[in-house]
Amino acid sequence: MILSQLASIPLSILLNLYRHRALILQMVKREVVGRYRGSFLGLLWSFVNPVLMLSIYTFVFSMVFKSRWGQGNEDNFEFALVLFAGLIVFNLFSECLSRAPSLILTNVNYVKKVIFPLEILPVVTLGSSLFHAGVNLAVLLIFLAATGHIPAWTSLLLPIVIAPLMLLILGLSWLLASIGVFVRDVGQFVGMILTVLMFLSPIFYPISALPEEVQGYLFLNPLALPIEQARDVLIWGTTPDWGALGIYFGFTLVTAWAGLFWFEKTRKGFADVL
Repeated sequence: MILSQLASIPLSILLNLYRHRALILQMVKREVVGRYRGSFLGLLWSFVNPVLMLSIYTFVFSMVFKSRWGQGNEDNFEFALVLFAGLIVFNLFSECLSRAPSLILTNVNYVKKVIFPLEILPVVTLGSSLFHAGVNLAVLLIFLAATGHIPAWTSLLLPIVIAPLMLLILGLSWLLASIGVFVRDVGQFVGMILTVLMFLSPIFYPISALPEEVQGYLFLNPLALPIEQARDVLIWGTTPDWGALGIYFGFTLVTAWAGLFWFEKTRKGFADVL
């Protein structure tokens, strides 16, 4: 019986997203706009922040530390651009998961409404994060063009690279949102894990900088592959490793199934705890 329920989850994900698509879009819009409500620049802040950060990265890492991603590369901007590309992927993951444990706790009024689809809350968070990731991506592409790194056609493949990561984010968000209702300390634990993942991901250094016997283990980090492949299509102009991407997609799909399955099984107890 459990296996049959688990097998029906992929279809239920698609049906729920389609059935509540208008509500999801409305809540994403409200969350994006609400973040900057009352500020002088409003939504313009979502563009100003990445421009400022990329400028700082360029100055600190390229001008002050004179860091180079590859040996013998004299490009003054490449390190900052490669770093920023990696941070776009990591920040998408980090923003969603850091908020996941408190999603239900901060939306208690929705728990009391039987007809409200609680499972869309992680989707709304992901949609909001994707908006800001899209703005960061636009800034990156502008800087690439301005510094002579004309984006290749492979940049169009970025959605295919990010799609499996989105499934992973949703699966873990459903899981953490449920656990966060019953174990309030999980938010602190997730914050520490995200910090560890940031430094264990190839964001500030290339995988080739590690000893050969260690390089393979880095891909046990679920962020390593999407970060590397995002750089491949955006910076280096190469196509993704389709074999590795296919295996990763299978792993993230199972994670999404399991996360939603757990969420649906435990949601009946939310009202009792809250």
